[in-house]
Amino acid sequence: MIIRKVLNNNVVVVNDENGKEQILMGSGIAFGKRVGDFAAKKDVEKVFTLASADISGKFQEFISEIPMESMELSDEIISLAKSRLGKRLNDSIYISLTDHLHTAIERFKSGIVVKNVLLWDIQRFFPDEYEIGLMALDVVKEYFDIKLPKDEAGFIALHIVNAEMDEAVDNMYEITRIMQEITNVVRYHFKVTFDEDSVYFYRFITHLKFFAQRLVNHNNYADDSEDDLLDVIREKYPEAYRCVLKIGHFIQEKYKYTLSNEEKLYLTIHIARIVSKNKAKK
Repeated sequence: MIIRKVLNNNVVVVNDENGKEQILMGSGIAFGKRVGDFAAKKDVEKVFTLASADISGKFQEFISEIPMESMELSDEIISLAKSRLGKRLNDSIYISLTDHLHTAIERFKSGIVVKNVLLWDIQRFFPDEYEIGLMALDVVKEYFDIKLPKDEAGFIALHIVNAEMDEAVDNMYEITRIMQEITNVVRYHFKVTFDEDSVYFYRFITHLKFFAQRLVNHNNYADDSEDDLLDVIREKYPEAYRCVLKIGHFIQEKYKYTLSNEEKLYLTIHIARIVSKNKAKK
């Protein structure tokens, strides 16, 4: 493959046989090489093919400043996440997670530990991603012989969730906080402890995740075509609906976001189910 760009001694940009841009990484792969020279396959250790031209450009700029070992670490964790979750992850994770891991490791070496105030909620809301975060700490230990705290497993989990939802990581912190606030309203209203292993809780949390995403991005539902059905559900689950009105008041006061009738409908159904499930287990 002919080198189109040399980013540093260990990273080059080439085009594959179909003309698609690839980023090749390998120790000394570009040593003594110039644009137009061939990159030897035997020197290639990692190949990155990023779908977005914008992400690819940012990645090239980013990768030229990051140690190869940090890139290999991040790539292994991302591959682990893809394999375990069986989901598509946005290519932006190659930049965001790599940058976070590199910074976290450097911070830890300097004796600085950042607490993750949402750690408990991340474990509850995103258990699969958090489990990968814990596994990632073991991978970091293999690469750098340091054991990052569990707070970092939470941060890594949010980077993965972010890549699943195509959200900015800062938004994921806010989304998680909103999910925490709404579950607290439900818990205090009904004075219940959630059965977090139940399928109903999983469905509720999944709904909250996308609801919070809409709230953060100021995407209101304009369609209130579910009015008749909402009347039926309100009659069937009056206490769950009263809880939803509390949620609506809280959301309006804090975020200036008005719940649509469709959002009230689905929140009422989800809340009624998880509360019913909890009562059935007692």
